[in-house]
Amino acid sequence: MLLRTLLRRGAEVSSLPQKIGWSRYVLLRRYATENLEESQKPSESEAKVTELLNDAASFNEMGDPSWQTSPYPQTAAIPGQEERIRQDPTEASIVMFPGQGTIKVGHVTEYLRFPRVKEIFEIANEVLSYDVLKLLQKGPKEKLNRSEFNQTATLALSLAAIERLWEERPRAVNNCRAVAGYSVGELAALVFSGCISMEDGLRLAAVRGAAMQAASDAAPQGMLSLYCKAGSNIAEACEEAKSYAMNIGVSEPVCSIAIYLHPQTKILAGHQQALEYIEQNSVKLGFRHLRKLPLSGAFHTELMKPALKSFRKALDKVDIEKPRVKTFSNVTGKPYYDAEDIRKQLPKQIYRPVKWEQILHEIFSRDQGIEFPRSFDMASAGIMRAILSKINAKAAASCFTI
Repeated sequence: MLLRTLLRRGAEVSSLPQKIGWSRYVLLRRYATENLEESQKPSESEAKVTELLNDAASFNEMGDPSWQTSPYPQTAAIPGQEERIRQDPTEASIVMFPGQGTIKVGHVTEYLRFPRVKEIFEIANEVLSYDVLKLLQKGPKEKLNRSEFNQTATLALSLAAIERLWEERPRAVNNCRAVAGYSVGELAALVFSGCISMEDGLRLAAVRGAAMQAASDAAPQGMLSLYCKAGSNIAEACEEAKSYAMNIGVSEPVCSIAIYLHPQTKILAGHQQALEYIEQNSVKLGFRHLRKLPLSGAFHTELMKPALKSFRKALDKVDIEKPRVKTFSNVTGKPYYDAEDIRKQLPKQIYRPVKWEQILHEIFSRDQGIEFPRSFDMASAGIMRAILSKINAKAAASCFTI
């Protein structure tokens, strides 16, 4: 129902919007010097996601993109906006955003002491048409864990962390050299690097989460973290698991690597029956430390392909800019080239494996003796830092949780 509401009217609009959406009005007041008359405020009904998506259908036709929200104040130096001299690596910074499953009820409280964070949640509430801050503060946990709510909540919390970073460590923003986001965290990375507006990021997260939840509900499925012993063969294990699932009645079973997490640790995803085979035969297959993730969907596998149509439709309505700082793709493990590369690769991330290990190798690889930059784990309570420590312990030593 939420997904149909988000998309129902987006394709019907052909004329330019006559008013600035309410959430964008708030951000213009915050970041720009111009004053808007009280009479320019649209009615509350225009804050609904359907109306905002409706407006978004013609954003690309507007010659002036100044209405869009950037995480950077107008007077701030924007990373990548101008040429910079060669810099001491220790003065550079890397920013990392988490994916679904990292937030807990009440985690948001530590960010609310920053005044602008409350404004972000006011905007998020208007864009999403529900109180995301209340959900983060009070739950219930079962609702927060559902993809349709967790993905937007994760993005909103990441935006709050950007504000905290601005307040506490402004040089970390000004000196940022690369940004990466894990799974849905890639949307936060794209907002941070100026590729998409804050509002569009929230809309995309809402559509993505609802579409992936719908795909998850189509069949019993899940995700499984495991450690691969020397000599183990994940490809062969997945084929065995799919054969087992087919023999017990699963049509076109899926079992594959969903996330390259860190050396020897991968996350598999697929039909529940196939994952059960992996669990039951873990010793024979050479796997240890198996752990089911608290997610109901086989994210980043072929089982998520039904979510593509809705996400692409929403993405088509979004104005995308070239990254102002090096921004990494989960699909390729490399930085995005330009706006068209983002438009091409971002939908694939839904059903293709996340190359997180490869991204971190790319970011932190350096010659011996070269110092590591400071890195910032944004709103994951240390989870992203812990993953980095498994890949590069020296880089993790200069990683700070925000």
